[in-house]
Amino acid sequence: MNNMILLAVCFLLGIVFRKTGRLPQTTPGVLNAYIINVALPALALLHIHSLKLSSELIYPAVSAWLLFGGGYLFLRCAGKVLGFTPGTAGALILTAGLGNTSFVGLPMIEAFYGREYLGIGILVDQLGSFLVLATLGIAVAVAASSGSASPKETIRKVLLFPPFQAMVLAFALIPLPYPEWLSMVLQRIGETLPPLALLSVGFQLRLGDIRGELAPLSVGLFYKLILGPALVALLYVAVLGAEGTVIQVTLFEAAMAPMITGAIVAADHDLNPALSALMVPTSALLPSRIPGDPVFPGVYFLATTCSA
Repeated sequence: MNNMILLAVCFLLGIVFRKTGRLPQTTPGVLNAYIINVALPALALLHIHSLKLSSELIYPAVSAWLLFGGGYLFLRCAGKVLGFTPGTAGALILTAGLGNTSFVGLPMIEAFYGREYLGIGILVDQLGSFLVLATLGIAVAVAASSGSASPKETIRKVLLFPPFQAMVLAFALIPLPYPEWLSMVLQRIGETLPPLALLSVGFQLRLGDIRGELAPLSVGLFYKLILGPALVALLYVAVLGAEGTVIQVTLFEAAMAPMITGAIVAADHDLNPALSALMVPTSALLPSRIPGDPVFPGVYFLATTCSA
Protein backbone atom coordinates (compact mmCIF):
# COMPACT_ATOMS: atom_id res chain seq x y z
CA MET A 1 0.00 0.00 0.00
CA ASN A 2 2.84 2.40 0.84
CA ASN A 3 4.35 1.83 -2.61
CA MET A 4 1.06 2.69 -4.29
CA ILE A 5 0.77 5.90 -2.25
CA LEU A 6 4.33 6.86 -3.22
CA LEU A 7 3.54 6.21 -6.89
CA ALA A 8 0.42 8.37 -6.73
CA VAL A 9 2.13 11.23 -4.88
CA CYS A 10 5.12 11.40 -7.26
CA PHE A 11 2.86 11.16 -10.29
CA LEU A 12 0.66 14.00 -9.03
CA LEU A 13 3.72 16.10 -8.18
CA GLY A 14 4.86 15.77 -11.78
CA ILE A 15 1.52 17.15 -12.97
CA VAL A 16 1.61 19.99 -10.42
CA PHE A 17 5.20 20.99 -11.24
CA ARG A 18 4.38 21.20 -14.95
CA LYS A 19 1.21 23.23 -14.45
CA THR A 20 2.83 25.64 -11.98
CA GLY A 21 6.05 26.03 -13.94
CA ARG A 22 8.17 25.21 -10.88
CA LEU A 23 10.34 22.92 -13.01
CA PRO A 24 11.56 23.69 -16.56
CA GLN A 25 10.05 21.97 -19.59
CA THR A 26 13.32 20.06 -20.07
CA THR A 27 12.78 18.21 -16.75
CA PRO A 28 11.62 14.88 -18.27
CA GLY A 29 14.74 14.66 -20.43
CA VAL A 30 17.02 15.17 -17.43
CA LEU A 31 15.10 12.70 -15.25
CA ASN A 32 14.99 10.10 -18.01
CA ALA A 33 18.73 10.43 -18.59
CA TYR A 34 19.40 9.87 -14.88
CA ILE A 35 17.08 6.85 -14.77
CA ILE A 36 18.66 5.17 -17.80
CA ASN A 37 22.29 6.00 -16.99
CA VAL A 38 22.33 5.72 -13.20
CA ALA A 39 19.28 4.20 -11.47
CA LEU A 40 18.60 1.29 -13.84
CA PRO A 41 22.26 0.17 -13.95
CA ALA A 42 22.36 0.28 -10.14
CA LEU A 43 19.33 -2.00 -9.92
CA ALA A 44 20.85 -4.41 -12.43
CA LEU A 45 24.14 -4.58 -10.53
CA LEU A 46 22.31 -5.17 -7.26
CA HIS A 47 19.57 -7.68 -8.09
CA ILE A 48 21.01 -9.72 -10.97
CA HIS A 49 24.19 -10.30 -8.93
CA SER A 50 22.13 -11.93 -6.16
CA LEU A 51 20.05 -14.27 -8.36
CA LYS A 52 20.09 -17.99 -7.57
CA LEU A 53 19.53 -19.82 -10.85
CA SER A 54 18.02 -23.29 -11.27
CA SER A 55 16.18 -25.27 -13.96
CA GLU A 56 12.96 -25.17 -11.89
CA LEU A 57 12.63 -21.44 -12.50
CA ILE A 58 12.46 -21.48 -16.29
CA TYR A 59 8.74 -20.67 -16.34
CA PRO A 60 9.05 -17.39 -14.39
CA ALA A 61 12.12 -16.28 -16.36
CA VAL A 62 10.53 -16.98 -19.74
CA SER A 63 7.08 -15.49 -19.04
CA ALA A 64 8.09 -11.87 -19.67
CA TRP A 65 9.76 -12.85 -22.96
CA LEU A 66 6.53 -14.55 -24.06
CA LEU A 67 4.49 -11.52 -23.04
CA PHE A 68 6.78 -9.18 -24.97
CA GLY A 69 6.95 -11.44 -28.02
CA GLY A 70 3.18 -11.80 -28.13
CA GLY A 71 2.84 -8.04 -27.69
CA TYR A 72 5.25 -7.37 -30.53
CA LEU A 73 3.30 -9.57 -32.95
CA PHE A 74 -0.17 -8.45 -31.84
CA LEU A 75 0.60 -4.74 -31.61
CA ARG A 76 2.54 -4.64 -34.89
CA CYS A 77 -0.41 -6.28 -36.67
CA ALA A 78 -2.96 -4.09 -34.91
CA GLY A 79 -0.88 -1.04 -35.73
CA LYS A 80 -0.84 -1.87 -39.43
CA VAL A 81 -4.58 -2.52 -39.53
CA LEU A 82 -5.42 0.65 -37.61
CA GLY A 83 -2.80 2.81 -39.30
CA PHE A 84 -0.62 3.59 -36.27
CA THR A 85 2.67 5.36 -36.91
CA PRO A 86 5.92 3.47 -36.15
CA GLY A 87 6.38 5.70 -33.09
CA THR A 88 2.94 4.82 -31.75
CA ALA A 89 3.40 1.10 -32.38
CA GLY A 90 6.84 1.23 -30.73
CA ALA A 91 5.44 3.03 -27.68
CA LEU A 92 2.73 0.38 -27.31
CA ILE A 93 5.20 -2.50 -27.58
CA LEU A 94 7.48 -0.98 -24.92
CA THR A 95 4.63 -0.27 -22.50
CA ALA A 96 2.02 -2.98 -23.14
CA GLY A 97 4.69 -5.62 -23.76
CA LEU A 98 6.32 -5.15 -20.35
CA GLY A 99 4.81 -5.28 -16.86
CA ASN A 100 5.52 -3.47 -13.63
CA THR A 101 6.90 -6.65 -12.09
CA SER A 102 9.14 -5.00 -9.51
CA PHE A 103 7.92 -1.90 -7.70
CA VAL A 104 4.28 -2.96 -7.81
CA GLY A 105 4.64 -6.68 -8.45
CA LEU A 106 6.96 -7.61 -5.57
CA PRO A 107 4.87 -6.00 -2.79
CA MET A 108 1.77 -7.65 -4.25
CA ILE A 109 3.45 -11.06 -4.21
CA GLU A 110 4.45 -10.56 -0.57
CA ALA A 111 0.92 -9.50 0.35
CA PHE A 112 -0.95 -12.33 -1.39
CA TYR A 113 1.54 -15.23 -1.47
CA GLY A 114 4.15 -14.52 1.21
CA ARG A 115 7.79 -13.44 1.34
CA GLU A 116 9.00 -16.91 0.42
CA TYR A 117 7.80 -16.32 -3.15
CA LEU A 118 9.56 -12.99 -3.67
CA GLY A 119 12.38 -14.83 -5.43
CA ILE A 120 9.96 -15.84 -8.16
CA GLY A 121 9.00 -12.21 -8.67
CA ILE A 122 12.65 -11.14 -8.81
CA LEU A 123 13.32 -13.75 -11.50
CA VAL A 124 10.33 -12.57 -13.54
CA ASP A 125 11.57 -9.01 -13.17
CA GLN A 126 15.33 -9.35 -13.62
CA LEU A 127 15.66 -12.29 -16.06
CA GLY A 128 12.36 -11.34 -17.66
CA SER A 129 11.12 -7.74 -17.76
CA PHE A 130 14.46 -6.04 -17.17
CA LEU A 131 16.45 -8.28 -19.51
CA VAL A 132 13.81 -7.90 -22.24
CA LEU A 133 13.91 -4.11 -21.88
CA ALA A 134 17.71 -4.02 -22.04
CA THR A 135 17.86 -6.15 -25.20
CA LEU A 136 14.74 -6.54 -27.34
CA GLY A 137 13.16 -3.42 -25.86
CA ILE A 138 16.01 -1.11 -26.80
CA ALA A 139 16.20 -2.77 -30.24
CA VAL A 140 12.51 -2.01 -30.82
CA ALA A 141 13.02 1.56 -29.57
CA VAL A 142 15.94 2.13 -31.95
CA ALA A 143 14.11 0.66 -34.95
CA ALA A 144 10.88 2.57 -34.26
CA SER A 145 12.62 5.89 -33.63
CA SER A 146 14.86 5.76 -36.70
CA GLY A 147 12.33 4.26 -39.08
CA SER A 148 14.90 1.74 -40.27
CA ALA A 149 18.01 0.72 -38.39
CA SER A 150 20.62 -1.70 -39.69
CA PRO A 151 21.29 -4.83 -37.58
CA LYS A 152 24.78 -3.46 -36.89
CA GLU A 153 23.43 -0.14 -35.61
CA THR A 154 20.78 -1.88 -33.49
CA ILE A 155 23.34 -4.20 -31.91
CA ARG A 156 25.62 -1.24 -31.23
CA LYS A 157 22.80 0.61 -29.47
CA VAL A 158 21.96 -2.44 -27.35
CA LEU A 159 25.61 -2.95 -26.38
CA LEU A 160 25.95 0.74 -25.44
CA PHE A 161 22.70 0.79 -23.44
CA PRO A 162 23.93 1.41 -19.85
CA PRO A 163 21.50 -1.03 -18.17
CA PHE A 164 22.60 -3.76 -20.58
CA GLN A 165 26.26 -3.12 -19.75
CA ALA A 166 25.45 -3.20 -16.03
CA MET A 167 23.53 -6.45 -16.48
CA VAL A 168 26.51 -8.14 -18.20
CA LEU A 169 28.82 -6.92 -15.44
CA ALA A 170 26.44 -8.16 -12.76
CA PHE A 171 26.38 -11.67 -14.27
CA ALA A 172 30.18 -11.67 -14.47
CA LEU A 173 30.44 -10.66 -10.80
CA ILE A 174 28.02 -13.31 -9.45
CA PRO A 175 30.89 -15.49 -8.11
CA LEU A 176 32.27 -12.52 -6.15
CA PRO A 177 30.41 -11.27 -3.06
CA TYR A 178 29.72 -7.55 -2.86
CA PRO A 179 30.99 -5.64 0.15
CA GLU A 180 28.14 -4.43 2.35
CA TRP A 181 28.76 -0.77 1.55
CA LEU A 182 28.46 -1.40 -2.20
CA SER A 183 25.14 -3.22 -1.84
CA MET A 184 23.84 -0.36 0.30
CA VAL A 185 24.92 2.29 -2.23
CA LEU A 186 23.38 0.39 -5.15
CA GLN A 187 20.14 -0.12 -3.23
CA ARG A 188 19.84 3.56 -2.29
CA ILE A 189 20.49 4.66 -5.87
CA GLY A 190 18.05 2.09 -7.23
CA GLU A 191 15.34 3.25 -4.85
CA THR A 192 15.32 6.63 -6.60
CA LEU A 193 14.02 5.09 -9.84
CA PRO A 194 10.26 4.66 -9.11
CA PRO A 195 9.59 8.14 -7.67
CA LEU A 196 11.62 9.93 -10.35
CA ALA A 197 10.11 7.81 -13.13
CA LEU A 198 6.59 8.64 -11.96
CA LEU A 199 7.53 12.30 -11.59
CA SER A 200 8.73 12.27 -15.21
CA VAL A 201 5.62 10.47 -16.47
CA GLY A 202 3.33 12.80 -14.53
CA PHE A 203 5.17 15.84 -15.89
CA GLN A 204 4.59 14.63 -19.46
CA LEU A 205 0.96 13.62 -18.93
CA ARG A 206 -1.74 15.69 -20.58
CA LEU A 207 -5.19 14.23 -20.04
CA GLY A 208 -6.44 16.19 -23.02
CA ASP A 209 -4.38 13.80 -25.18
CA ILE A 210 -6.66 10.87 -24.30
CA ARG A 211 -9.18 11.68 -27.04
CA GLY A 212 -6.51 11.76 -29.73
CA GLU A 213 -4.83 8.59 -28.43
CA LEU A 214 -7.97 6.63 -27.56
CA ALA A 215 -7.56 3.94 -30.22
CA PRO A 216 -3.91 2.99 -29.50
CA LEU A 217 -4.49 3.40 -25.76
CA SER A 218 -7.40 0.95 -25.86
CA VAL A 219 -5.45 -1.57 -27.95
CA GLY A 220 -2.40 -1.37 -25.68
CA LEU A 221 -4.35 -1.76 -22.45
CA PHE A 222 -6.42 -4.61 -23.90
CA TYR A 223 -3.25 -6.54 -24.64
CA LYS A 224 -1.43 -5.75 -21.38
CA LEU A 225 -4.30 -6.33 -18.98
CA ILE A 226 -6.30 -9.04 -20.71
CA LEU A 227 -4.97 -10.74 -23.84
CA GLY A 228 -1.27 -10.98 -22.96
CA PRO A 229 -1.65 -12.53 -19.48
CA ALA A 230 -4.39 -14.84 -20.79
CA LEU A 231 -2.10 -16.10 -23.57
CA VAL A 232 0.71 -16.84 -21.09
CA ALA A 233 -1.79 -18.60 -18.80
CA LEU A 234 -3.21 -20.72 -21.62
CA LEU A 235 0.26 -21.71 -22.83
CA TYR A 236 1.59 -22.63 -19.40
CA VAL A 237 -1.56 -24.28 -18.03
CA ALA A 238 -3.56 -25.64 -20.96
CA VAL A 239 -0.70 -26.54 -23.32
CA LEU A 240 2.22 -27.36 -21.03
CA GLY A 241 0.18 -28.54 -18.04
CA ALA A 242 2.16 -26.47 -15.53
CA GLU A 243 0.67 -26.15 -12.05
CA GLY A 244 1.42 -25.05 -8.50
CA THR A 245 2.08 -21.83 -6.64
CA VAL A 246 5.16 -20.94 -8.67
CA ILE A 247 2.99 -20.85 -11.81
CA GLN A 248 0.31 -18.85 -9.99
CA VAL A 249 2.87 -16.23 -8.96
CA THR A 250 4.30 -16.16 -12.49
CA LEU A 251 0.87 -15.50 -14.03
CA PHE A 252 0.12 -12.99 -11.28
CA GLU A 253 3.18 -11.01 -12.41
CA ALA A 254 2.15 -11.29 -16.06
CA ALA A 255 -1.10 -9.47 -15.20
CA MET A 256 0.64 -6.40 -13.77
CA ALA A 257 0.09 -2.95 -15.27
CA PRO A 258 2.55 -1.50 -17.85
CA MET A 259 6.20 -1.09 -16.88
CA ILE A 260 7.04 2.49 -15.91
CA THR A 261 10.59 2.17 -17.23
CA GLY A 262 9.30 0.99 -20.59
CA ALA A 263 7.40 4.27 -20.86
CA ILE A 264 10.59 6.16 -19.94
CA VAL A 265 12.61 4.42 -22.68
CA ALA A 266 9.83 5.04 -25.20
CA ALA A 267 9.71 8.75 -24.32
CA ASP A 268 13.51 8.95 -24.39
CA HIS A 269 13.42 7.74 -28.01
CA ASP A 270 10.56 10.12 -28.85
CA LEU A 271 8.09 7.29 -29.46
CA ASN A 272 4.77 9.09 -29.01
CA PRO A 273 5.61 10.48 -25.52
CA ALA A 274 1.95 11.47 -24.98
CA LEU A 275 0.77 7.88 -25.40
CA SER A 276 3.69 6.50 -23.35
CA ALA A 277 2.75 8.82 -20.49
CA LEU A 278 -0.93 7.82 -20.71
CA MET A 279 -0.38 4.05 -20.65
CA VAL A 280 0.86 3.96 -17.05
CA PRO A 281 -1.82 5.96 -15.17
CA THR A 282 -4.84 4.87 -17.22
CA SER A 283 -4.12 1.23 -16.44
CA ALA A 284 -4.43 2.07 -12.74
CA LEU A 285 -7.85 3.63 -13.33
CA LEU A 286 -9.26 0.44 -14.85
CA PRO A 287 -10.77 -2.38 -12.76
CA SER A 288 -8.18 -4.20 -10.73
CA ARG A 289 -6.53 -7.48 -11.77
CA ILE A 290 -5.44 -8.11 -8.19
CA PRO A 291 -7.12 -10.66 -5.88
CA GLY A 292 -8.74 -9.06 -2.86
CA ASP A 293 -9.97 -6.28 -5.14
CA PRO A 294 -11.53 -8.56 -7.75
CA VAL A 295 -13.59 -6.21 -9.91
CA PHE A 296 -11.84 -7.76 -12.87
CA PRO A 297 -10.75 -11.23 -11.67
CA GLY A 298 -10.45 -13.04 -15.02
CA VAL A 299 -6.69 -13.37 -15.28
CA TYR A 300 -6.28 -14.19 -11.62
CA PHE A 301 -9.01 -16.82 -11.95
CA LEU A 302 -6.99 -18.45 -14.72
CA ALA A 303 -3.87 -18.34 -12.61
CA THR A 304 -5.35 -19.79 -9.44
CA THR A 305 -7.87 -22.34 -10.66
CA CYS A 306 -6.20 -23.76 -13.76
CA SER A 307 -2.75 -24.09 -12.16
CA ALA A 308 -3.86 -25.23 -8.70
